[in-house]
Amino acid sequence: MRLRPLVTVLAAALALAACSPAAPDDAPAADGATTVTVRIWDEQVATAYEQSFDEFTRQNPDVQVQLNVVPWSDYFTGLSLDVASGTAEDVYWLNSSNFGALADGGKLIDVGRELADQQEDWVPAAVEQYSRGGTLWGVPALTDGRIVVYYNKAMVDAAGVDPANLTWNPSDPAADTFLPAARKLTVDSAGRTADQPGFDPGAITQYGFNAARDLQAIYFNFAGSNGGSIQGPDESLTFTDPKTVEAFDYLVKLINTEHVAPSAADTNDNPDFSRDQFLQGKMALFQSGTYNLKNVGDGAAFEWGIAPLLNGPTGRVSVVNSVIAAGNADSPRRDAILKVLRWIGSPEGASYVGSEGAALPAVTSAQQDYYDYWEGQGVDTRFFGEEGGTATIPAPAGPKFEAASTAFNPILNEVFAGRTPVAEGLQQAQEAGNAAMR
Repeated sequence: MRLRPLVTVLAAALALAACSPAAPDDAPAADGATTVTVRIWDEQVATAYEQSFDEFTRQNPDVQVQLNVVPWSDYFTGLSLDVASGTAEDVYWLNSSNFGALADGGKLIDVGRELADQQEDWVPAAVEQYSRGGTLWGVPALTDGRIVVYYNKAMVDAAGVDPANLTWNPSDPAADTFLPAARKLTVDSAGRTADQPGFDPGAITQYGFNAARDLQAIYFNFAGSNGGSIQGPDESLTFTDPKTVEAFDYLVKLINTEHVAPSAADTNDNPDFSRDQFLQGKMALFQSGTYNLKNVGDGAAFEWGIAPLLNGPTGRVSVVNSVIAAGNADSPRRDAILKVLRWIGSPEGASYVGSEGAALPAVTSAQQDYYDYWEGQGVDTRFFGEEGGTATIPAPAGPKFEAASTAFNPILNEVFAGRTPVAEGLQQAQEAGNAAMR
């Protein structure tokens, strides 16, 4: 699911399941059943998983599942240490930034071989994303669909903005309908909009948009929609692609020149700042994915809707990310692990996630449950699919992308804050990130 801190992602563990390492041997539970530990980071999905695993154990009384929910902020740091020490859970979620090193290190079960009969029902893009060396290294559990724009209906109506027909264009201002709309949707404490004389950027009470250093929701999509790229075929970073530089320059100006998006001082270190502004009725347009649909559905006390991703010079180009449930190859509970993985990747096992509206399952035949749930809530979800466009930009890839992002994020922070010129900063980010991946 989310790449960013995909993202989604929630700040605290469920009280019902504090993180605990897997047992060091194949000790059975008190009733003779084998306990399989499962580590995830999303509280909303955890609630659905509790129901799903209850049914799994009813059908498989010889296997019990212990669900451990770990905050995103600590998830991969802790997982790396646990894998190294041999105390990692039996099954754990992985995103594309982190799975490559574990796959290359022989730490994951070969799902492509063990569960080949189920693969036909898994989202093809997820299978492709998590295949490495000709092998699929996890069960596709969740997929985000396409990035969309959530909007505050009262705000766009008051400004006369149609959120479904907005185009951004850094090289042709006459073709850019998004920036004028974002100005109309940004309001200061005196009620002046960003396109009016006297507008005070130091006293903004309503932002137009959520431009920020947000890999999944923002800058991958802007780069792709401008014909740029973030990584090349060899997985090296391509931040200095001229079209990518142009896209970043546009985003940085939205923040620091146009003042239609929150300051980087607010968003660089708080990935949920913009989401919270939107939920508090302080932002008109919020570009994000399915991973925030439940948050918006539960948290917005105003009328809202979903529009397609912003249109760019090359169209609507979205990153599509998925999350896998990976099996711990070092665990002695391999047979029980495979039973749990088979359940997670089955239509019945995945149906609980979709029917709760918690996330979009990566099991194709279980996805209708998700759409049915939101249709029942009066929410139009069609733009998460092909009606939101078909072009995509690849999600982050490579066994050391996480190390690369650790190296380049502080540099991008300075770029988004306007303290480092865009082209110069992207050159530095590319060099630092590629060095970290060597």
